[in-house]
Amino acid sequence: MKLVKEKLIDGDGKRRDGRTFDMLRPIKIDAGPLKNADGSAYIEWGNNKIMVGVYGPRELQQKHLQEPDRAIVQVQYTMASFSVEDRKKPGQGRRENEISKILSEALEGVIISDQYPRTAINVFIEVLEAGAGTRCAGLTAASVALADAGIPMRGLVASCAAGKIDGQVVLDLDKLEDNIGDADLPVGIIPTTGEIVLLQMDGHLSDLEFEKAFGLARDACMKIHELQREALSRKYFNEGESPKEDEPDGEVTS
Repeated sequence: MKLVKEKLIDGDGKRRDGRTFDMLRPIKIDAGPLKNADGSAYIEWGNNKIMVGVYGPRELQQKHLQEPDRAIVQVQYTMASFSVEDRKKPGQGRRENEISKILSEALEGVIISDQYPRTAINVFIEVLEAGAGTRCAGLTAASVALADAGIPMRGLVASCAAGKIDGQVVLDLDKLEDNIGDADLPVGIIPTTGEIVLLQMDGHLSDLEFEKAFGLARDACMKIHELQREALSRKYFNEGESPKEDEPDGEVTS
């Protein structure tokens, strides 16, 4: 019997959850939920729920790992055993180690680390519930947590993915779209400068499809950047007050 691939986009161009091709899932970001961390953030993005804690800069105990002219950034990305439907083994697996390394490199590109020689900045990203796009959500929240910790950066990092499903380029894939789609393109940028700190691709896109997917992800990062700033503004400024301009209400759906 021939298996029929599930349709992810209907005849009206709507996806299973009612979104159009260029819509984000709902996003909510909070700064500073962990009182014992130097900085922290919590993000809900679609079905993702992720907590981030930042500790440091602090002296790096392993002397052989110290850098005499800068701090090193150590990211530990972990998925809780209960974060997915099929309960996973505790601890970090190969995929988690890979994402930890990728996110470390992305954050090293934005942190002004030469102010803290021979130290470490530790970023712990804990995925409490996974619903596709956890590396982008984790990187977005980690940037807010670093700002909450007072770590000097060249700008906040916002991250989002685009991809291809049913032959069409769309923004912000959900879990099923990610599992059976044709391609996935995670992007991380510094919106204030446009600098790219994360760019990966899984699957196949033509040149035109790549340009469209990257454009969708880049534009979404600009919206997400506003939510990051609004989360920090809520914590450090009076309600309704903003450091620069009016901000959105903390949640985005498009």
